[in-house]
Amino acid sequence: MILRKLREFLDSNNIKFVVISHSQAFRAQEVAASAHIPGKELAKTVMAKIDGKMTMVVLPASYKIDFSLFKEVTGATNVELASEEEFKDLFPECDVGAMPPFGNLFGMEVLAAEALAEDDEIAFNAGTHKELVKMAYKDFEKLVRPKVMKFSAVE
Repeated sequence: MILRKLREFLDSNNIKFVVISHSQAFRAQEVAASAHIPGKELAKTVMAKIDGKMTMVVLPASYKIDFSLFKEVTGATNVELASEEEFKDLFPECDVGAMPPFGNLFGMEVLAAEALAEDDEIAFNAGTHKELVKMAYKDFEKLVRPKVMKFSAVE
């Protein structure tokens, strides 16, 4: 599965990380609680269509997208969440909704919430609803090169 590919990618870039197994959980806040990680440090991956282009959006589990702000900072005319049906085939090795925020491994752009950069570490789904990867945020930023923007607010 994708975890093997992700491990190889991180190892080949000499990145320190840990894999955390937890009980099955589907909602980001449930995952954070199950893994005993603050919701702000768990990065959830949301798929959005920005003027029709599928884009990976990453933000803390305890935050939500402010769509008017999101449109403003991206300069988009139309922004909407993608349905699972629209993106599930883009991540064939992942459980639906559990894709890691490494758009570069899937050939897509990544937008990251400014709030994520405030933490030293982040954790994120590793392709399943039972495993997380935890690593330094600076390493995530170095490997993924997301566009970091302010587009989210605490739920």
